[in-house]
Amino acid sequence: MNGSDTAAMPSFGGAWAVFPQRLGDELRKENRTLAAEIIHEIRRQIPEFSRPLSGKFGAFIRNGVETALAEFVDRVGEGGGELDARRLPVYRALGRGELAVGRSLDALQAAYRLGGRVAWRRYARVARRLSLGTEAVAQLAETAFTHIDEIAAESVAAYARAQADAAGTLGRRRHRLLTLLIASDPPASDALEQAARDAEWALPEMVAGVALGPRRVAGSGAGAAGPGTAPPGGSQPPAPGTGGSPSPAPGTGGSQPPAPGTDGSQAPAPGTAGPQQSASTPGGQPAASAHDDGDAAPTSTLRKPLPQDVLAELDGPAPCLLVPDPGSGTRLADPRLHRLLHERSGVIGPVVPLAQAADSLRWARTLREHGPAATHREADRHLPDLLLLADPALVRLMATRRLAPLADLTPKQRSRLAHTLLAHLQSPHGSAPELAERLDIHPQTARQRLHHLQRLFGPALTDPDARFELEAALRAKPPETQP
Repeated sequence: MNGSDTAAMPSFGGAWAVFPQRLGDELRKENRTLAAEIIHEIRRQIPEFSRPLSGKFGAFIRNGVETALAEFVDRVGEGGGELDARRLPVYRALGRGELAVGRSLDALQAAYRLGGRVAWRRYARVARRLSLGTEAVAQLAETAFTHIDEIAAESVAAYARAQADAAGTLGRRRHRLLTLLIASDPPASDALEQAARDAEWALPEMVAGVALGPRRVAGSGAGAAGPGTAPPGGSQPPAPGTGGSPSPAPGTGGSQPPAPGTDGSQAPAPGTAGPQQSASTPGGQPAASAHDDGDAAPTSTLRKPLPQDVLAELDGPAPCLLVPDPGSGTRLADPRLHRLLHERSGVIGPVVPLAQAADSLRWARTLREHGPAATHREADRHLPDLLLLADPALVRLMATRRLAPLADLTPKQRSRLAHTLLAHLQSPHGSAPELAERLDIHPQTARQRLHHLQRLFGPALTDPDARFELEAALRAKPPETQP
């Protein structure tokens, strides 16, 4: 082998070797029929690519295979070097195309492997015809696999970028939808339906708003802030997930993607990734202020910790969720949701028709900020408390008037008699044995307290309106009646 018959030295860690110049010429001739054979085998063995090669789909497949083969021969003649920047859009479009049709990278990687086997059988025959030595044949095989590894890596990276772009677009759309659903003045039904279609979110009949506390500060060691604390500003979420890690082998293939051009083209938004997703994030997960599609993605987009169909704002000044169709109980029982409720001191609002989503969230926030400390996480179990919290000033006025007989007692006496009075009003008959069991006191002590209450409140204990006002006042738990 002399200098005029060899290509340049390799540039990829020894993978590319010096081959006779005539090898490149013969491989180039082989490529004239090789592309058709590879396409035939891919269509025959991989169902995802079995459709007729007509229109853009056929042109795209042929272009991908022919480009990969031609560049391989060029690199053999040049002794390696970087992939041609002018050809990169073809390989990247193969990856974006798989995402565009809603597939993983499995079919494309299978096409790479199959195409590589077919190409190597033909190239090995050329090497034998040229009487290349064993070492040269082994080096040719290594260069073929190196070439396919590199173009496959471009496809995988483009798939991941398109997936991130799509997740950001979908996150902004879901963020916009959540904003519309929890607005005090909801939009017209046709606008809401269009926003839901854009966000790939089926409008449910019933929903529940969820009020959350602020995100735990990293490194603080403290749990989520309790009710009444102001949430901090948002923080940037982790980037959306990407496709699986590749283990490609030779060949090419693809499905109908956007026409290859520049690397910056964006795939259509797929369904949100679950873990999704993704979460999804999933549920994923929008914020509570409007963003146009052209703006930067809100700080909460699609999150893995939540079911895919839960809309969420996790990082803004008023963190919240919107849970669709919660009445079945399956979504509210989801361990991912329960974990978040625990971490963020969340309260689930009442289950309401979709048109009342803003009310459900408002009630959840009210109960979280002002309700009893031991409030259960589901507001549906505390509707009377919500009613009392609707007008605190009126409740205080009613408590002042109805509980006036307790005013002259000592704090300890007030506490004992207030709790006894509430137990009396909430018991079926209000008898001494019932009170003794409810309050865990001796029956004689219960009788003494009942007699004391009768002396203080008299006919009010048997008047339905007065009993209602007394119970409301005691349930509101003004400071003077705290134990």
